[in-house]
Amino acid sequence: MKLSEMFDHAPEIEIEELSFDSRIKTKNSIFFCVSGINSDGHDFVDQAIDNGALCIVHSKPIENKRKCIVYIKVENVLATMNRLANKFYDYPSRKLQVYGVTGTNGKSTIAKIIRDVHSRFEPCGYMGTISISYGDVTLPPSLTTPDVLTIHSTLKDMVDHGMKAVAMEVSSHGLELGRVNTVDFNTVIFTNLTYDHLDFHGTFENYFEAKKKLFKMVNKNGVCILNADDECCRALIEVCNARVVTYGVQNDADYRADDIRLGTQHSRFKLLHQDREYEVKTNLIALYNIYNLLAAIAAMHESGLELEKVLDCLDTLDQVDGRLERIDEGQPFNVFVDFAHTPDGLQKVFEYAKLITQPQRKIIAVFGSAGKRDRHKRKVFGSVASEFCDMIILTEDDPRDEDPREIANEIKAGIVDTNNIYIENRYDAIRQAIEMANVDDTVLILGKGDETFIYRENGREPYIGDHRAARAIIRRYYLGIEEDGKDE
Repeated sequence: MKLSEMFDHAPEIEIEELSFDSRIKTKNSIFFCVSGINSDGHDFVDQAIDNGALCIVHSKPIENKRKCIVYIKVENVLATMNRLANKFYDYPSRKLQVYGVTGTNGKSTIAKIIRDVHSRFEPCGYMGTISISYGDVTLPPSLTTPDVLTIHSTLKDMVDHGMKAVAMEVSSHGLELGRVNTVDFNTVIFTNLTYDHLDFHGTFENYFEAKKKLFKMVNKNGVCILNADDECCRALIEVCNARVVTYGVQNDADYRADDIRLGTQHSRFKLLHQDREYEVKTNLIALYNIYNLLAAIAAMHESGLELEKVLDCLDTLDQVDGRLERIDEGQPFNVFVDFAHTPDGLQKVFEYAKLITQPQRKIIAVFGSAGKRDRHKRKVFGSVASEFCDMIILTEDDPRDEDPREIANEIKAGIVDTNNIYIENRYDAIRQAIEMANVDDTVLILGKGDETFIYRENGREPYIGDHRAARAIIRRYYLGIEEDGKDE
């Protein structure tokens, strides 16, 4: 695309790439001087030019301008980058049915359910915490909601690969930092709002204001799917320009689950919708996953898929890796891996564990808390865990440059009258929990989900993953199955 097609009175220069990272080599690119949280693109203009930039879009004065380089001053670099990324990649979100999912917990599960079920009718991609995936392409995730350029380039790739829809996780960070400002959302979903990310947003009110942005983006032809059981629902309704549809369990809702029967491998409930009753069976487990499922059902049906056909798919859903993932290697006790990393998320997993664990049997939990993140929730973790667990094993969880033992001590400050130990190495902590388990006990491994890395002082290091660690430990140390290769 020519630069003159992007800016009035710009020269006829062919632009091949867009960039805001001066460290990346590009060819005939525009470099956007984005001011971020920790750095300012204006400080790296020379590096960007050395790496292939022909045009610099900036908002602050640039000294020592180079010959043969085009400098374009704008009022808001981020807004300009959003607009041009959308145009450069030929408005890809307009060619897709775009589902956006936001809220504290449940985003990944809902988006993956939508991708799984929608793909059985027409091709659907996914973008979020777990991966970027479409067709036979699976890419590692960068952020829950990637940067502006990655979003639009990925959406274009999805269109080029024949996708007709995409389910996107939309984080509060992504909303606050303007990463999705030019994405055309058709259907947006609100899961819930609980204590999280206050290290970034400062207050719960600011956190909620960030979430609201998504519902203000949808035009009147779209639909907003809201959790009627969350106390923020009413406030969200007031900012929605689009049609509002609700789901829930406790309160009246357009899609409501009744007569819920939870098991260790399946769940059943009656779906109440428009004066009709549908019997639903799903391979999802736990009450919070019933909420996730209701949100996905409502979103897909309101977006045009036949309800009965959607319901027919729900007993064979793909396992969402690391989201209440049941680890079954034939051991006589329950083992679950879950991404829960907020007080509310932990409590919901513990409540499910209490429901399925027989009286007099133990609940054993393995978890920690991330370093350089909201410290105030650590003591709350300890308090919530001690309410439900018989044994707590504290361990590392992305400590970054904090001391994992000190993090564990802050969690321990909230533990009341519950046995607990600290084992720094996460693999060893999981092994200890599994070796302690007896028949019909429940082991919960929380916080990392399917992540195969741990953030330490010097950056991201490879990690086997909780799900793989649990399987390997059960097979080797509980069942005595020796396997070739190293399990760590």
